[in-house]
Amino acid sequence: MVEHLLRDLSPQVLAVLVRRGTPFAAAEDALQEALLQAWSQWPDTGTPDNPRAWLITVASRRLVDSTRSEVSRRQREDRVALEPEPGPTEQSDDTLRLLFLCCHESLSPPSAVALTLRAVGGLTTQQIATAFLVPEATMAQRISRAKKTLTGVRLDAPGDLTLVLRVLYLIFNEGHRGSVDLAAEAIRLTRMLVRPSRSEPEVLGLLALMLLHDARRPARYLANGSLVPLDQQDRSLWNTARIEEGVLALQTALAADRLGEYQAQAAIAALHDDAATPEETDWPQILSWYDELLAIHDTPAAALSRAVAVGEVDGPRAGLAALSAVEPRLPSWHHRLHAVRGHLLERAGDPADAATAYAQAATGATNFAERDHLTRQAARLQTPTTLP
Repeated sequence: MVEHLLRDLSPQVLAVLVRRGTPFAAAEDALQEALLQAWSQWPDTGTPDNPRAWLITVASRRLVDSTRSEVSRRQREDRVALEPEPGPTEQSDDTLRLLFLCCHESLSPPSAVALTLRAVGGLTTQQIATAFLVPEATMAQRISRAKKTLTGVRLDAPGDLTLVLRVLYLIFNEGHRGSVDLAAEAIRLTRMLVRPSRSEPEVLGLLALMLLHDARRPARYLANGSLVPLDQQDRSLWNTARIEEGVLALQTALAADRLGEYQAQAAIAALHDDAATPEETDWPQILSWYDELLAIHDTPAAALSRAVAVGEVDGPRAGLAALSAVEPRLPSWHHRLHAVRGHLLERAGDPADAATAYAQAATGATNFAERDHLTRQAARLQTPTTLP
């Protein structure tokens, strides 16, 4: 109970300290001291009536002690710490300001992701390092550099919502790593952003996209860790409550008539989730949504997925032609390029070339489950159907 409470309060307290002018790194150090004291005291003494105010007071005193300020400064800081506490709305606003700060344009995407998970998500440096398969010291340096980069940036400065959504989607796409469910964390943070941003349809669009993809997670892997493609998944395992919530969020977003890339992607995901069987998938409508998506945000990844939809609607040879148009925009080693080619070649009745494409895709895949799946696909097509 104490652990969950401290995790929820951490970004609120950190945001208050930063808003009061404390450098990001110093504020987080003071917060960690306050959290350690709370962790050691509260199980014995009980949770304070106002735990947030308690943490702010202790952290503020740690800041005063660490800077060895004059007595007048110590008294001023104590008075600030004892100011009347803001209501729930301001607490929420503070956390959101902190989220926008962690996704500042001066930070690289990996740094923004790490700092967001650390400062707003409340994850430990070790948890983040484990999730991204890097040494803890490396992640600590990354987070430290990010905090230094933000020195002097005001917490109340306007933030870029586009950058925040991009960082949240990057976190979501990392899925479940080690002991950390990054997909669930991304959904939690996006929900927090939705409440004050109902007028922003792309926030709802991103939430819908996350929910609709996450709904399929129970069917995405077998017990042995093997990847299950979408058209082979046991759809009875899909989370229908998440699908319903995602569809509702999408409908609300689309009603604003301000289409964005996340809404278009969510519409595609909803069409997949709506099909009771692979054969019932509405591919013509999916292809239409890919055309909408490319008109808004023309990326090689989206164009690659569109080639699959073309293959389903107009036949595999048409899909291969669409793939050829995308190929110059992607590096030759891009594993998804070869995986899509293998899929279309197999459907076109060319198992030998499909096997070669799957094998090429496997060599470029960085995810073990995906690499294993592609290797098995290649082996399956290389196996003779009859024995002498």
